[in-house]
Amino acid sequence: MEPKWLQWAKQLQSIAQAGLTYSKDVYDLERFELIREISIDIVEKHTDFDKTIIKNLFASETGYATPKVDVRAVVFKEGKILMVQERAEGDWSLPGGWADIGLTPGEVAVKEVKEESGFDVKPVKLIALTDNKRHPHPPSLYHVYKLFILCEIVGGQAAVSVETSAVKFFAEDELPKLSVARNTQSQIEMAFRLMKNPDEPVYFD
Repeated sequence: MEPKWLQWAKQLQSIAQAGLTYSKDVYDLERFELIREISIDIVEKHTDFDKTIIKNLFASETGYATPKVDVRAVVFKEGKILMVQERAEGDWSLPGGWADIGLTPGEVAVKEVKEESGFDVKPVKLIALTDNKRHPHPPSLYHVYKLFILCEIVGGQAAVSVETSAVKFFAEDELPKLSVARNTQSQIEMAFRLMKNPDEPVYFD
């Protein structure tokens, strides 16, 4: 799904980051810095981002490079799925966000639902673990794994937040315009399918 140039840039950045973390030889370190610069140049060539922004977002981390983890809560009520409208862009998504250090995936799902929709939920089970590159998300500088966690409402009431401008439940045939960076049409359809067939195995990839 990703353009080849983005795959190459991310692979080069990963190699450079690992090399800069573990290499001791000054000449090797120079070579890995050069590889990192090449990865930045590739992204700059194919996007409208300023080189400084690319370096800060894409090539500033240290340590071994690993995928980022995004947690999405899947909450149903009377056969409809809970979605929140993103205040920044006006499109809709499942409540969720980047995983937090110190919290389990289930705890992240509970926190995100409360913060973005006002509802109190409890995590029930993991229903899917996806890799963004296998799904029709827009190109991203990050390699992202998404965890979809089925949750049940145990309290609270609908409430917007600094991040969200509306909270609503949608039937499968009335979905709004989706924030495809956060969740795709096929992923929402997958959630409905797994809701109707709870014995299906966890979806992955």
